[in-house]
Amino acid sequence: MGIIKKYNSISLIWRIICGLVIGVVLGLFRNLSFISSVGVLSSILDSISILGSIFVGALKAVAPVLVFVLVISSLAQANDKLDKRFVLVIALYLASTLLASIVAVVGSFIFPQTIKLSAEDKAESDSVPTGVWEVLSNLLINMVSNPVTSVVEARYIGILFWAVVFGIAARQTASDPTKNFLEDVSNIVSLTVKWIINLAPFGIMGLVYENVSKNGLSIFTDYGKLLLLLVGCMLFAALVVNPILVAVVLRTNPYPLIFRCLKESGITAFFARSSAANIPVNMELCRKLGMDKEMYAVSIPLGATINMNGAAITIAVMSLAAANTVGVNVPFFTTLVLVLIATLAACGASGVAGGSLLLIPMACSLFGVSADVAMQVVGVGFIIGVIQDSLETALNSSGDVIFASTAEYYQWKKEKKSLPTFLGGETEVDV
Repeated sequence: MGIIKKYNSISLIWRIICGLVIGVVLGLFRNLSFISSVGVLSSILDSISILGSIFVGALKAVAPVLVFVLVISSLAQANDKLDKRFVLVIALYLASTLLASIVAVVGSFIFPQTIKLSAEDKAESDSVPTGVWEVLSNLLINMVSNPVTSVVEARYIGILFWAVVFGIAARQTASDPTKNFLEDVSNIVSLTVKWIINLAPFGIMGLVYENVSKNGLSIFTDYGKLLLLLVGCMLFAALVVNPILVAVVLRTNPYPLIFRCLKESGITAFFARSSAANIPVNMELCRKLGMDKEMYAVSIPLGATINMNGAAITIAVMSLAAANTVGVNVPFFTTLVLVLIATLAACGASGVAGGSLLLIPMACSLFGVSADVAMQVVGVGFIIGVIQDSLETALNSSGDVIFASTAEYYQWKKEKKSLPTFLGGETEVDV
């Protein structure tokens, strides 16, 4: 018990940093030639990666249940303030995704990229979307899929839709004991999630070890310039675009909020590479930020569905790189259409198997790039995905909390309530 108390007394962020460093060191150690030649030792080291699989698997398993019961419970006891805040949340989600698309297009014109393609890079898929309507129709179909199936298969758009329907119905018809039961269930699941998150250092150690030991540095030499453009656009969106949106709404220095969300949400999202797995982490961060549970219980899973800044950047950059590779001159008007398509497609990425990468052929069709070339570009995306997908997820997931909290704090200001102390106000929150 003493060891557990000591472990819990250390800040989770410091524990995660320790796990990260240990994972990097062990990953580099594993790649030494004399370690590889000792089968028993290398097998023992490789077993560390299972910690990452267990951690991500546990989060993915509990996240659908968490979202489902939290949304129902929150809406069953919701007040009228909820609707006003949601309008701003949705506006911020869509605006940030649109601006991210613009950043990607501008960056691609300033630093045009071509891709060295080969037969090995080709990715095969039986269901590549061919247009925005197909993406959106898939989204709508998934929305009304069987609620039990949605929970089992972690289809968050379906989970969110049915949870909202059940929550509104419960608000109108459920008795107080039933509402209290729903709240008890949501508290039980929330506590379970906190226990899992408390073990994040071990999970991240396993995830980092696996990435370092298996991928090495080859992606930087083969596709370094393309990766650098993707990373640059995503960092610009995270450190310039998002802060501007927060500053415009709150009229205060946005960076304390930006850096806290990147630190406590972005880091775990980067290594988990799953917005769904990071939903419980974001929920816990929202609680620490003093947000209304009714607000974040719905806005966080909603953000995981439509707040897709990183996906928009990936779609725009990779499709323009494909056009440059085959020598297509992209006119200005077409880039405007690309911005809109990248925004709409990114918002629907959660309804498409394979996420943002499999939406690249749809965007490439704007420029007349063949499906064969487009799928080779998708293959390149999977190769650099260890960095691209990780950073994309970190940008998307941290943005969910950033904009949900921005809408919440804007409501505080309208009600003459002080902002949290870390934003220059007087309200104490969990630091």
